[in-house]
Amino acid sequence: MLLAGIVSGCSSNVTLQAPAIPVPLTERIPVSVGLRMPANFQSFVHREEVYGREEWSIDLGNSNATFFTQLFGHMFRDVKILGDDDDPKSFDIDALIEPSIDAFEFSVPNQSKTESFAVWIRYRLKVYDRGGTLVSNWPVSAYGKSQTESVSNSEALQRAAILAMRDAAALMIMKLDDVTKISSLAGQPMPIATPAAMPPASNTEEDDVQITGVEEREDETG
Repeated sequence: MLLAGIVSGCSSNVTLQAPAIPVPLTERIPVSVGLRMPANFQSFVHREEVYGREEWSIDLGNSNATFFTQLFGHMFRDVKILGDDDDPKSFDIDALIEPSIDAFEFSVPNQSKTESFAVWIRYRLKVYDRGGTLVSNWPVSAYGKSQTESVSNSEALQRAAILAMRDAAALMIMKLDDVTKISSLAGQPMPIATPAAMPPASNTEEDDVQITGVEEREDETG
């Protein structure tokens, strides 16, 4: 089973297991990446009370970590998993990717007036070059919907969450390099640290402005 749900009284607890991501029919991006996942990303739990009657707890748990490790393993030449205390500059990588969750939402049949459960997830991918400069900040919106016919409410919600994660995977496979330009970071030399320049006599400084590429995608709820 990909997901396990436990329903008790007026509360529903769902624990998500990572969906299997098929090997994409695309060439791997020739980049060695580090993947660093914050602790709250690896233990994400969404709790919500629906119409003041039923409480839902949806535990994504380690599914995010497994999902991104598997997906990027398919997509890139090499993937190294970094911990919170690891210094990316000490690893032989071209880029660092740090995923997070901006938003998690779901709807139940009573809300949508349909026989479906729906899940929306908005991930965010921050991409850094090997010198630690942020080069892209990309929100990835995903959607999944599942009918309640012949399955329980928990199973329908579970399936909707699986479909949302697979939707996110498909978008990243198709668009990640186009949006983030991560392939252009391959083989770039490590920046050489230089002493800070003395400020001018007027004691004014110019601020460095960094522009990052951001692409939004509308959720499809139809």
